[in-house]
Amino acid sequence: MTNTLIVLTGTQVWHLNDGTAHPTGFWAEEFVAPHQVFTEAGHTITIATPGGVTPVADELSLAPAMNNNDEAAIAELRAYLDKSQEALAAAVPLADIDPARYDVVFVPGGHGPMEDLATDPDVARILEAVLDAPGKILASVCHGPASFVTATRNGEWLFAGRNLTAFLDEEERQAGFADRAPWLLESRLAQQGAAFSAGPVWQPHLVTDGNLITGQNPASAEPAAHAVLEQLAATR
Repeated sequence: MTNTLIVLTGTQVWHLNDGTAHPTGFWAEEFVAPHQVFTEAGHTITIATPGGVTPVADELSLAPAMNNNDEAAIAELRAYLDKSQEALAAAVPLADIDPARYDVVFVPGGHGPMEDLATDPDVARILEAVLDAPGKILASVCHGPASFVTATRNGEWLFAGRNLTAFLDEEERQAGFADRAPWLLESRLAQQGAAFSAGPVWQPHLVTDGNLITGQNPASAEPAAHAVLEQLAATR
């Protein structure tokens, strides 16, 4: 049995540098697609958030413009989220998580992680334990790698020199937030010493570095989940 931990943002606002409290949450597709993949693969899934608060989807992630104006796809996302409400409401506090219990840790994005997961000490503790453990996998997509920025050991950043990707500065510009964001994820990860890989904007792009799997944007969420399954199969 594979035990998978999905770490979601618990915030509903992202404070921008102009003082705006922008409504946010997790990005629907980045939770729904991996959750569905892992469920169908028979994983036992735990959802955790800072403080154990019930996570909410960013309504922007359900807007037609963010889903190629595909109303059927939006309806499917909403239906899956409705079906998942009990699981989301049962979110465990990150402080209570023992990473030794999990084979996979998956961190979806949305702008929420820029607000809370980027500074959460329990996220850093969990990431350190997973990265160090043979046979375990850490995966994250889009803004999820914001959770990486304060993960250190003895003053050294855990992801220095690691090959990874995340939401691009150019994608943030096209989304309309770059001028107001307190910091940009691609720039921050690169400045801290990651070997950052950028694919074409808005297209699926994955980077695998040992037991670390990262995806660039929402379109990369489902491929990242399948990459997790492939790596699990290869190591068992």
